[in-house]
Amino acid sequence: MFRKLHDPGPQAVTIFIDGSPVAAEIGESVAAVLLRQPESWTRTTPVSGSPRAPYCMMGVCFECLVEIDGQGSVQSCLTLISAGMRIARQQGCRSLSA
Repeated sequence: MFRKLHDPGPQAVTIFIDGSPVAAEIGESVAAVLLRQPESWTRTTPVSGSPRAPYCMMGVCFECLVEIDGQGSVQSCLTLISAGMRIARQQGCRSLSA
């Protein structure tokens, strides 16, 4: 659905989405990278399990929640890429166990 307009070249870093390596660029949001993936959803709803994707891209709607480096319910539209970041699509309710 979405694609980058330019090749990041040497600025490209590797992140991991659900365990798979993905090229990304420092300074772009996690949501932007997820929207370029074949499966662009970020989380499933706790009630019906249907997939959701980034909507507002400015931190208002909370549709873009993901798990980043083990921390759940992170807004991917407000989080910038860093090298080696591990992103997991959030399945249903976030676990509150310590």
